[in-house]
Amino acid sequence: MIAFVSGKVAEVSLSSAVLEVGGVGLELMCTPGTLATLRQGQSATLPTSMVVREDSLTLFGFVDDDEKAMFELVQTASGVGPKVAQAITAVLSPDDLRRAIAGDDVKTLTRVPGIGQKGAQRIILELKDRIGAPTGARTSAAAMPPPEQAWREQVHGGLVGLGWSAKEADKAVAPDAGPAPDVGALLRAALRTLSKA
Repeated sequence: MIAFVSGKVAEVSLSSAVLEVGGVGLELMCTPGTLATLRQGQSATLPTSMVVREDSLTLFGFVDDDEKAMFELVQTASGVGPKVAQAITAVLSPDDLRRAIAGDDVKTLTRVPGIGQKGAQRIILELKDRIGAPTGARTSAAAMPPPEQAWREQVHGGLVGLGWSAKEADKAVAPDAGPAPDVGALLRAALRTLSKA
């Protein structure tokens, strides 16, 4: 089990980052909010979760241990695999997820691509006793603002990566988000826009 990866950021793409560790580049699948905190050439430490499949080994990287814990917990619910778990952590902060489950908020959970009403009800039923109370932590507080206009590509790429079409993503990305936008918040706003459409 690889608990975390620490090294120089060699590459940041729309859905993953490559960290150089001891001369080896490890690719970590990350949400747009996590990717927004990374800068090529700078050092980073990301908590990780390894998903082992018959034909693949995939490392998922997270902005903090709380996000990692939520990713791993939601996969214990029936019908939730790593892709849906990553979509959940992309759309909802750990505390938003805790509040949604504690409050039987099916509507909030169905904003996540890949989760319908029955799936949301099942997640609530199976995780309500194990999710815990909101911690009050803000995962985006340490995030550095992305370079000018790079946030637009990150939000667009995140939406496409979560299953929306490029045309739908184009319509949902905010036209102007100011000089130092929070990519995670913009992605959640775009997903809210798409879920209403």
